[in-house]
Amino acid sequence: MTDDSFSSDPAAALPVAITAAGPTERRTGPRRRDRHDRGMRGPAFGTSPLAPTGVPARRNAAEHFDTVALRVMHAVVSRWLAELGDVELAVEEVPVITETWQAGTVPLAAYLDRTATTAPRLVLFRRPLEHRAETSFDLEALLLTVVVEQFAEVLGIPAEDVHPGYEVE
Repeated sequence: MTDDSFSSDPAAALPVAITAAGPTERRTGPRRRDRHDRGMRGPAFGTSPLAPTGVPARRNAAEHFDTVALRVMHAVVSRWLAELGDVELAVEEVPVITETWQAGTVPLAAYLDRTATTAPRLVLFRRPLEHRAETSFDLEALLLTVVVEQFAEVLGIPAEDVHPGYEVE
């Protein structure tokens, strides 16, 4: 009988488990999964051909909303740079409605005038806007309507003149 702890072969010192299929090496540390030899999954494993920007490959709702809002904002503001100046776009989840709010609807956006320290800002409220849109196309159309109507009020001109894609419903 030999004592494996004094063996010169490092593989001989590994613990061995006996199963119905025969002896196998025991796993040490946390269990890892590589089902069906498709490679390791999860955010810890970085990029892949199917997800070149990393995992998760799909943008969340807030990122999608921001992308669409920036695209719409740029399309409208680019025509009125001289009149509007450096308008900032801000997105908030929901508006803060005080107890004195009298309107029967939730605001979709708010325009904040220039102050001594801040530029003028258009604030879009993401949740109320997303709630009213069924598809991505509907969301883009609704954002265009809201942005055009806000800037029409600021500029003091009809909404139809602010952007050619605006349609009166």
